[in-house]
Amino acid sequence: MTFDCSVAVIAGGLSFEREVSLRSGQRVADALRERGYRVGQLDADHQLVETLGGGEFDVAFLALHGRFGEDGTVASILELLEIPYTGSSFDASRLAFDKLAAKSVLRRAGLSVPSAIPLTEGALRELGVGALLDRAMDELGLPIVVKPNRGGSALGIRLVERPDQLPAALMAAFGYDDTVLLEQQVQGTELALSVVDGLPTLPAVEIRPKEGWYDFSARYTHGAAEFRVPANLDQATADLCLEAAHAAHLALGCRDISRVDAILDPTGTCRILEVNTGPGLTSTSLVPMAADAAGLTFSDLAAHLTDRATARRPR
Repeated sequence: MTFDCSVAVIAGGLSFEREVSLRSGQRVADALRERGYRVGQLDADHQLVETLGGGEFDVAFLALHGRFGEDGTVASILELLEIPYTGSSFDASRLAFDKLAAKSVLRRAGLSVPSAIPLTEGALRELGVGALLDRAMDELGLPIVVKPNRGGSALGIRLVERPDQLPAALMAAFGYDDTVLLEQQVQGTELALSVVDGLPTLPAVEIRPKEGWYDFSARYTHGAAEFRVPANLDQATADLCLEAAHAAHLALGCRDISRVDAILDPTGTCRILEVNTGPGLTSTSLVPMAADAAGLTFSDLAAHLTDRATARRPR
C-alpha cells in the first residue's frame, strides 16, 4: 500500500548520542519505506531548516536523542514551520530533559523519585560548594549516582561507592552538562516501561546487565545485558509500575511515545528515575522490544507514530 505522505526522518545531529540516533533513524526509514511511505532522511545539521522549509515534507519523524532532539529544539523549529511531527511538544520535551525539573513535577504528581542534590559547575568553582560535598554524601548515603542533569543513554553517569571516587565522577558528568545531580542509589529490579499513546499497554522490560550496571556499552552492545519481557513480576506489581509510567508520561505532558526508566525497590515501590521523550529505536532498544513482545512489528510501531503525527496536519 502506498501512502500519499512524505515523511522526513530526522536523526543524527551534534549530540553525544549522534551514532545511536543515526541507527534509530535508519531503522525507522527502512520500516516506513517497507510500509509504502515516501521517506527522506535528514541530518539535524545547518541545512535542516532550509530543507524542511522547502515544502517537500508533510510530516516529520523525530529519531533524535539528546541535545536538539529530546530537549525540544527541533520540535520548536517544526512547530514554527507548521510541520507536524512524532513525539512530545517542545514544552514537554524540555521539561522531561531537565531531570531536576522533571523530578519536581513527578513528585508533585504523587510519584516516587530518588532524592537528589543539584550541583552546578559555577557553584563548585566560584562559591566554594566543594566544602559541602561530604555533607551531601552523608545526607544521601553512599553509594550515590552522579549524573548530568540533561542527557541520555547513561552518558556521563558514574556510581560512587567511596568518597574518593566523587571527584572523577563529577569531572565525567560535567563533561556533558554544567549541572550535575548527586542522586540516591535505588536498589531493586531495573525496568523499562514503555508508553505509546493509542496502543494497548506494552509489557514492562526487566533489565539484567551481565556485568556492572546498565551503562552506554550495555545499552548498545548485543549480548551485554539480558532482558526479560514481560518482566518477572506478578501481574498486580507489573500493573502498578505501568500505571506509574503512564502517570509520569501524563504529568510531564508527553505525547505519542516515551520510555520511563524505573527501579522496583524491595518495598514494592516503583521509583521513577527519568522519562525519555526520544527513546532509542535501534535493534537493541527497549521500546521496540516491548512492542515486539506485544505482537507489534517495528514497522507497525513506526507507522502508528507517523500516522498520529499525520493526523495533526492542518486541515
